[in-house]
Amino acid sequence: MININLLDNLINLYLNTKKKFRHIYQKSNFYDKKISKIDNKNFEYKPSPHLLSSIVKYQKKKYKIDDFALDSIWKSDINSQDYQKLNNFFWFFSLDLKSSKKETQSIIFNWINKNNRFNEKSWDFDLTAKRIISWLSNHQLSYEDCNDEFKLKFNYSIQKQANYLLNEVDNFSEFEDKIVGCAAIILTGLAYNDHKNYLENGLNLLRKIIKSSIDNQGFPRSRSIKQLSLYLKYFIIIREWFKESQNVIPEYIDENIYYLGQSYCFAWQNIHQDIFFNGNYLSNNDEFDQYLKRFGYKFVNKNKEHGGYAILKKKNIALVMDIGSSPIQKFSKDYQSGALSFEIISKGKKLINNSGYFADKNNKFNKFSKSSALQNTMIIEDHSSCDFIKNEKSEYLISKGLKVFKKNIVFEDNYWKISASHDGYSKKFNVIHERKIEFYPEQEKFIGFDKILKKDTKNVKFDIRFHLDPNSKIMKTLDNKSILIELEDEGWRFSCENFDINIDNGIYFGNKNSYIENQNIFISGISNKSDEIIKWEISKLQ
Repeated sequence: MININLLDNLINLYLNTKKKFRHIYQKSNFYDKKISKIDNKNFEYKPSPHLLSSIVKYQKKKYKIDDFALDSIWKSDINSQDYQKLNNFFWFFSLDLKSSKKETQSIIFNWINKNNRFNEKSWDFDLTAKRIISWLSNHQLSYEDCNDEFKLKFNYSIQKQANYLLNEVDNFSEFEDKIVGCAAIILTGLAYNDHKNYLENGLNLLRKIIKSSIDNQGFPRSRSIKQLSLYLKYFIIIREWFKESQNVIPEYIDENIYYLGQSYCFAWQNIHQDIFFNGNYLSNNDEFDQYLKRFGYKFVNKNKEHGGYAILKKKNIALVMDIGSSPIQKFSKDYQSGALSFEIISKGKKLINNSGYFADKNNKFNKFSKSSALQNTMIIEDHSSCDFIKNEKSEYLISKGLKVFKKNIVFEDNYWKISASHDGYSKKFNVIHERKIEFYPEQEKFIGFDKILKKDTKNVKFDIRFHLDPNSKIMKTLDNKSILIELEDEGWRFSCENFDINIDNGIYFGNKNSYIENQNIFISGISNKSDEIIKWEISKLQ
């Protein structure tokens, strides 16, 4: 058998070699001539910048272009994050329209002179796409009242950058970047009335993205709620560009907005809480809801299960569980191994919540936040339910996924139930994890049953984690059989009679790329039966 590590090294060597040759090709005169072929069309459709308010963080204070040090704005000693912000030109949306058009256009003119040929840093795919969108959308400053020399240079650069996106889009696996690139290409086609080249190709790319990365329910195959929101935002922006430019809106765009909107309604609007599953953390979705209302978009979804998640809600209480199988490897960069993990929301506050997600892939916390120990689920022998491997982009992808089966949901006035099983521990430990959570609304009591199913009686160590909001206060009772949870004006009791329960310190990643300490309750033990049931309860104190 071929050594797996050797095979991985050979694959990485091949990919790195291919990447180096690609960079050499992109810097060649041949490539420059290829992406420089344009039709010299004029900038006709001028998109309104407010259509982008769902993705652009508008600042209350508007800046004048004169406030910036124009002579040093392209200095080379800035950090990577500032470089990206500078070169995607989204900061143009924060400029006061009373700013000098001449000065604004001189910045673009200087950028074009400095970056006319491909540069892997300033022509990064995502930066290029956002730069096109920003330049075209901020036309009142970037293009209005310009001279003929600038007009020719601007139109040429926009179309050359769009050609670059068209040439490179198939070489990217990041669907978030693809949807932004696709939007930039479509906008170029609308702005320059170039239906055959940019618009037709951009729409074909959009169809490919839909087919490959969105399931039949209108949920991303990655099962990422963040990606779902991004897709919906860009589909609506594209639709509004078509509408404003008085072009016929493709029917499939309306269709996909409908299904993506249903998914968004299920995952956010029905509960108005960010549920911390598979790459999600706290968002600003309230602002997006206002955007949807302003543009007349309204979505409805009364399902209890959607996209691999179950959400049961009535009045002030909600129970959410991940009952979906893991995505395939290419869609798994933000997947967290939290099969059958759950959250409880009471009066708009998280009583039990997963630990969130550290999105920066270059930070050690990214991999850590993917582990099963950071989710409200069972851990066997200190292992996660999925294994991850690191790719050439420093992303951790699933190497061995899992399947969820035996799903069952009951939602009645006086009784709720969510149950399912997963096989994430079957190959390594010969264990199936089965979970059932019941809720009795009249008693305000949750009862959980975590079952370990084995074909033998070998000893297996298990832990079950219940992560708490950082604002929660907890205390163990004197009999060591219960833990009291205080969350603002509510009190709850956690208990488990047959196994040890303890309190542990943890880390909360609810805010993007930052962390604070929290606490978690955990049940631990050794199972030596072929059928072990761990029962626990969370009941509200009256």
